[in-house]
Amino acid sequence: MASTLNFLRLVADPTRLRLMLLLEQEELTVAELQEILGMGQSRISSHLAQLKRAGVVQDRRAGKNVYYGLTTARERNSTRAKVNELTRTLAREMPETVRDRTALKVTLRKRQDKAREYFDQLAGKFGRSYCPGRSWQALAHTMIALLPPLTVADLGAGEGTLSQLLAKNARKVIAIDNAPKMVEFGAQLAKKHGFKNLEYRLGDLEDPPITKNSIDLAILSQALHHAIHPQQAIAAAHLILKRGGRLVILDLLSHRFERARELYADHWLGFSEVQLHELLEGAGFENIEVRVVSREKESPHFQTVFATGVK
Repeated sequence: MASTLNFLRLVADPTRLRLMLLLEQEELTVAELQEILGMGQSRISSHLAQLKRAGVVQDRRAGKNVYYGLTTARERNSTRAKVNELTRTLAREMPETVRDRTALKVTLRKRQDKAREYFDQLAGKFGRSYCPGRSWQALAHTMIALLPPLTVADLGAGEGTLSQLLAKNARKVIAIDNAPKMVEFGAQLAKKHGFKNLEYRLGDLEDPPITKNSIDLAILSQALHHAIHPQQAIAAAHLILKRGGRLVILDLLSHRFERARELYADHWLGFSEVQLHELLEGAGFENIEVRVVSREKESPHFQTVFATGVK
């Protein structure tokens, strides 16, 4: 009975319960738990130590990393194993449980994504030394040229520089912006450059004037942080996409540069990787991928996050 009471005291703490639920799904390091829970190292280590002393958690070393996980059912006494049902009940009552699951997905994707680590190293070196003809702009033109002929919606297009690049190979590009002067200017540019497959429309991100189920690829490039209701904007993108269509988001990673609201009319100070994953998941997207793809060297060191999902 004493063992059961001690166990109940452990799970009565919300942080320890969240740790147990996460470690039940996957072995994690303290650093990964910090990222998922948004807590300091000392706080997490203290709770892990208590769980370890109680025989609930075990650790193992792999190289420089120490991974924590729940002890197996055989290693726990039978009484404690029966309390699993109670922890499930408590988990359903905690609002953080769903967010923790999403944050765990993002963390595990980072762990598995070796290409991401390579890209981060490459991004830090690219451009440091001069090489004639090499530029991100040239690479962008190359990648866009490889796209198949798609019907594309550029949501929050501004004057439509990206729209015009996409129009070179797309079946059709619909550029949406809520500023009449931007739409007028973009339409003039399209006419000047002879883009007959590029159409500018006045409209809002949260209710774009596009037929449902008609778009192959929807893009929100540095536009989502201007939306009043980001979830609604992403849901609207889901609505206009065909089944199997893809949404691509390029936006700022969450930051604390408050002046962005005044300087750039930003409504949101970027989004975390977990937030974007939750927004896409909430709108019904699948095969979700979220990653940071660039970091500016100059203050305030803005970072760009890439997110994508399939309808």
